[in-house]
Amino acid sequence: MNRIVQTVWDLAQPVAAAQGVELWDVTYTKEAGQWYLRVYIDKDGGIGIADCETFSRAFDPILDEADPIEGSYVFEVSSAGAERELKRPSDFQRFSGERVEVKLYKAVDGSKTFTGTLSGYDEASGTLTIETPAGPRSFEKSAVASVHLRVF
Repeated sequence: MNRIVQTVWDLAQPVAAAQGVELWDVTYTKEAGQWYLRVYIDKDGGIGIADCETFSRAFDPILDEADPIEGSYVFEVSSAGAERELKRPSDFQRFSGERVEVKLYKAVDGSKTFTGTLSGYDEASGTLTIETPAGPRSFEKSAVASVHLRVF
C-alpha cells in the first residue's frame, strides 16, 4: 500500500469498527485529471446509502484533521459491491467456493480473462486456483492483474 492509502486505512479502521462495518478497501487514484480518495465498506446484509453517509460524516472530520493528502481531491464512501475486488489472502479464504473473474497482465492460451469457481489460494506461493469448465487453472499472483467476484 502506498503511504496515503495506508494512512487513510489506519484512520478509517477505528471508525468502521465503531460503526459495526468492515473496512474493505481504500483507493487513491487520478481519473480525468482529478484525484479520488475512495473508502469501501461492507457488513453482513450489505451496505446502503445511509451506511455510507453515516460513515462519511463520522470520518470526514478525522480525515480533515489528519490532512494526509496535499492538494484537492474528491472523497467518496461506497459499498464494496457484489462484484468486489479480492486483494488480501483473507479475501481469497473468505470467498473460496464463489465465482470469480481473474484478469491477467499477459495472455495465457490466448486469453487474459478467466472465469470460474475459486477453489484455492496458497498464501506462501501466491498461487490462485479456479475451477473452470475446462478444468482447474492455477495462476501465480504476480501474473494476476485483478480478481473480482462475479454475480451471474
